[in-house]
Amino acid sequence: MPLVAGCPRCSLPLADSVCTAHPDAGTLWRAATPGYDAFAALLTRAHGAPTLLPWPMTPGWSISDFGYVGRDDRVLATVTTVAGTSDLDGDVEVSIVVEEPGVGLGARVARLAAIDPGRAVGQGPASVRVRLDRHPIPLWAVPSGEEDEVLATSVFAGQTEGNWLWLVLHPASAALLLREDWLLRDAAGFGPEAIELSFGGSPGSW
Repeated sequence: MPLVAGCPRCSLPLADSVCTAHPDAGTLWRAATPGYDAFAALLTRAHGAPTLLPWPMTPGWSISDFGYVGRDDRVLATVTTVAGTSDLDGDVEVSIVVEEPGVGLGARVARLAAIDPGRAVGQGPASVRVRLDRHPIPLWAVPSGEEDEVLATSVFAGQTEGNWLWLVLHPASAALLLREDWLLRDAAGFGPEAIELSFGGSPGSW
């Protein structure tokens, strides 16, 4: 089975594809093993919901994890994780979450107690910007809830078309990769370039 069921808010086991701690959160369908078949299954089931990747991907980087959250035949969120190395940071992991408010997947990936990024978004000038379909999207730094996460993780969040957009980077210093506008593309719109996708690496650390 290319995608397996989980909870978008925690790692507790499910009962009949439902989390007993978060029964209204929907079901996270996540790749058991990253690969073309599982990614194609994700794009088919996501029904056109944005499944974002940095594009073009840096040579040597690969897609290591992905999934979507569904409830009652609706897609509430998608997540992709890419991994590679940089000269300054060594091993780097970047997760991109697009979700409706209240889902909580982005917060789980970022290891935050709150479900949504809250007041950090929109306060003062944006910390970084990414570009989606040539449109700039401002993102604000979201404080980590744990002191030991400060150096381990950088979290940024903003909004696109009424959804939360999260970027979660490990280690925190990898945020320097965003000093120039990152380009994001929806993988659902890929054509021949899809053959350039590379899969592998360890699943997302979340």
